[in-house]
Amino acid sequence: MSGRLPQTGWLAALHAAADRPPLKPRVPLWAGEARIGSVEPDVMRALSLPERFATIDTWGGESGWRIHGDVTASLHEVALAMREAGVAHAWRDEQLAVTDASGARVGTVERAVVRPLGITTLAVHLVGQSSDGHHWVQQRSLTKPNDPGLWDTLMGGMVPACDSMARALKRETWEEAGLRLAQLSRLRLGGRLTMRRPTSSGAGGYVVEHIEWYRCVVPDGVVPANQDGEVAQFRLMRADELLHRLERDEFTIEAALVMMQNGL
Repeated sequence: MSGRLPQTGWLAALHAAADRPPLKPRVPLWAGEARIGSVEPDVMRALSLPERFATIDTWGGESGWRIHGDVTASLHEVALAMREAGVAHAWRDEQLAVTDASGARVGTVERAVVRPLGITTLAVHLVGQSSDGHHWVQQRSLTKPNDPGLWDTLMGGMVPACDSMARALKRETWEEAGLRLAQLSRLRLGGRLTMRRPTSSGAGGYVVEHIEWYRCVVPDGVVPANQDGEVAQFRLMRADELLHRLERDEFTIEAALVMMQNGL
């Protein structure tokens, strides 16, 4: 334990950073009658996109953009047009689920465009501690497009459309930390939280993300080892060092939120 509580002002700033309105006005993005995201109006207007895939429309007194036809197929055309226009993020050839306001899946979309389209994403994190209560954390690679070089939980990643939460937890734990779930003890769900904020790049994106996080104990003698090249280093931090780095904003916002929910 750190022996002290986190600074009140820092905690307030952290929660404010995780729940912020868009930097610019956004309009709804619908698929049929389901609201699936939000966009800056000029982003969609700049695309060379046939009207059979998406059009400006009005619903319930709001003006926005409506996706037509099969949601997955039409969003694929939107994503290609966004890549051509240079407004897509790093292309991953990875499909994420697209859901309505109730959380029901209505289609899938390329990961590179979820932020510009304001589509809700799902992520999983793992908090790992040693038997004496120290924290295993990772430093993100300096080449990561988002939050390069910042500290993070032992593992954190988006849940692709092809995975359940359990499969994503298993896969990401191996890819990021080189650990099998069977090696860990006291693995259990820790909590859930939601972020709503502009992207850190400020390039017209908006994050709406539900995070499900788990906690575990990494047995003595077991050391994380990255497998996918996206982690610069792992470090076993004492709680006092962890809190010091948190207060200096050396961790990603989502990792800081998870760590504070976990309790230092």
